[in-house]
Amino acid sequence: IVQGYGLTEAAPNVLCLPPEDAARKLGSSGKPYPHVDVALRDPETGSLLDGPGTGELVVKGPNVFAGYWRNPEATAAAFADGWLLTGDLAERDDEGYYRIAGRLKDLVISGGENIYPAEIEDVLHGHPAVAEAAVVGVPDKRWGEVCLAFVGLRAGAEASEEELLEWCRARLARFKVPKEVRFVDELPRSAMNKVLKDVLRAGIAEEAVR
Repeated sequence: IVQGYGLTEAAPNVLCLPPEDAARKLGSSGKPYPHVDVALRDPETGSLLDGPGTGELVVKGPNVFAGYWRNPEATAAAFADGWLLTGDLAERDDEGYYRIAGRLKDLVISGGENIYPAEIEDVLHGHPAVAEAAVVGVPDKRWGEVCLAFVGLRAGAEASEEELLEWCRARLARFKVPKEVRFVDELPRSAMNKVLKDVLRAGIAEEAVR
């Protein structure tokens, strides 16, 4: 098994982690394939970032698609200065290896701090009672946004909200710990088995207007 990263619009692959680096670069998606250019873009300024850092992963190369069929508006929105905008946040280390941090639209900004839900989800998935977890940002009067975690437990397992919050406190910076944990039978998923976070957010929004 070889770790990597790709997307339909830049098929078949963009990044690859060589097997010899797998042990020392756990969680990394690796480096770009030959003839594929990758960069990190500041979502606010649109400028490309140098050196180690975090930004939106953008791609150039012969693997990048020409555009969406008969949808010039969507095609135009998918590119900036010739770069394909993946919508994925990535971290680049000082050796040029990339790690996917999550979706740009899922980024939570709480008290001026950037929080990547995928990091919290990874911590929750490490708890022996947790089968699945999804974290979304919800409005907060004091901090702007805070994190709310939806958790599905393994069959026959038990865990309280406080137990899971304490688990997070021991492994995350204080500002990254979810404000609340909600237990669900299962998370809403698409036909491709991706968690539908928009459905989770919509449910929270409905509660706010009741």
